[in-house]
Amino acid sequence: MAGEDIENGAGKNRGGGANYAIHAEERDAQWISWLIPVFIVANIAVFVMEMYVNNCPKHIGPGNKCVARFLGRFSFQPLSENPLLGPSASTLEKMGGLQWTKIVHQHQGWRLISSIWLHAGIIHLVSNVLCIALVGIRLEQQCGFVRIGAIYLLSGFGGSILSSLFIQRSISVGASGALFGLLGAMLSELITNWNIYTHKVAALLTILVIVIINLAVGILPHVDNFAHIGGFLTGFLLGFVLLPRPQLGWVERRNLPADVRVKSKYKAYQYVLWLVSLVLLIAGLTVGLVMLFRGKNGYEHCHWCRYLTCVPTSKWKCDGE
Repeated sequence: MAGEDIENGAGKNRGGGANYAIHAEERDAQWISWLIPVFIVANIAVFVMEMYVNNCPKHIGPGNKCVARFLGRFSFQPLSENPLLGPSASTLEKMGGLQWTKIVHQHQGWRLISSIWLHAGIIHLVSNVLCIALVGIRLEQQCGFVRIGAIYLLSGFGGSILSSLFIQRSISVGASGALFGLLGAMLSELITNWNIYTHKVAALLTILVIVIINLAVGILPHVDNFAHIGGFLTGFLLGFVLLPRPQLGWVERRNLPADVRVKSKYKAYQYVLWLVSLVLLIAGLTVGLVMLFRGKNGYEHCHWCRYLTCVPTSKWKCDGE
């Protein structure tokens, strides 16, 4: 879903998507999914902590009223300040929200990680954790917790880097970079293991439609689409690196005598995709970090990129950030 501004434009949400369709044929689960549920619980626990720290009744301004005041210190900021039922922008900043000034000038690089565990409101949180559950649990069952955990965390990190290069006057929070990374990995896993799936074209079209729809939602005002794009690209490359599967002939004959085995575990194109993706991934993250800590503004190198996160229409205006 689309995020909205926090405290009159002080923050940007990383909006999640609608239901994600899972690709590929049915395959027997090889692992029990436990890491993705742990990540979901962690996101919920951090949001509860946000609301505890926020303590709306204590910090509310004169003439304003907290929402759901019966919750006490866990009540929400006024809807005029945060329509997503959550804390104030100052609380998100205090808790580790992504903010360019603090990362570059105060050397708080840890915000690139902490921001992916924060959410702007309960609506934002619910939309993200539902999508993470739908996508992540199935992937973890197929691919294991180590690889999916790495994709989740590195995708969130990659999304934060790209977001920081372009969104420099607002606070950005949310797990959507990690979520889009899982979706990107799902796409590249289908591509690199193309020969072992049935109904592959239908699966590919389904994933592409989902990606396009969710990235299109990101062009609404106050949604951090750069975190979505950065997370998706990181996860897409990681899928080629971490999720290739052995070709069927190798699996079937691996226990047979050497003279009748399939010599190569993977196909040639899988090796090529692995190498190219690894190089692009390392180069992209390195260049992004160097540009970020040198205080570069992404718009200086890509003027048209502002349309990737907000397209002005007669219904709304974009603030240029």
